[in-house]
Amino acid sequence: MEQVIIADNQAITKSGLLFFLNKSKNVKEITEAENKKELLKALAEKHRAVVILDYTLFDFSGPEDLLIMSDKFKDTHWILFSDELSNDFLKAVVINSQAFSVIFKDSIKEEITSALKLAFKNERFICNRANNQLLGKKEVPEIHDKVLTVTEKEILHLLALGKTTKEIANERFSSTHTITTHRKNIFRKLEVNTVYEATKYALRAGIIDSAEYYI
Repeated sequence: MEQVIIADNQAITKSGLLFFLNKSKNVKEITEAENKKELLKALAEKHRAVVILDYTLFDFSGPEDLLIMSDKFKDTHWILFSDELSNDFLKAVVINSQAFSVIFKDSIKEEITSALKLAFKNERFICNRANNQLLGKKEVPEIHDKVLTVTEKEILHLLALGKTTKEIANERFSSTHTITTHRKNIFRKLEVNTVYEATKYALRAGIIDSAEYYI
């Protein structure tokens, strides 16, 4: 019997995962973590767990940060479950650790089910899309081919200043869902996975001034 940690803060994703997990006879307990702090707390409390993580929604500084965490919790198997993951990130994680499976939120039901079954056996599963991406079969557009909209630049500017999704939503009189969608689109276009990486782009592109950033 396995303990599962759902590390995702999107309600629709959590509902879908619960649907799959509740069908499994292997699951003993399900814990939810909506941020990195909650994830670390849950991992510290579990002797062994399967973590289903949307890396793009958590404030990791890069793949090295995630690899260090996985090395600390050696009895944990990770299922990376996001809309998009960059080639560089996938290579860094998959090559350096066997503890990570990879599926995407548009993966077919059979792939999601297979990833869960193998994770409970501490075995890795890489979905077809991730395999193709790693093998270079899917052409990934360059950053300059994807132009951010005015709204996306404004939101990226606020993200680079350290504003949270809720703070940006309040400032722009929008819903957190709308800001989360914009954030995901920004990350997809820039081929980044973290706010830190997006901020580096914002500095290079002049979306945020270095003096303003370091205040």
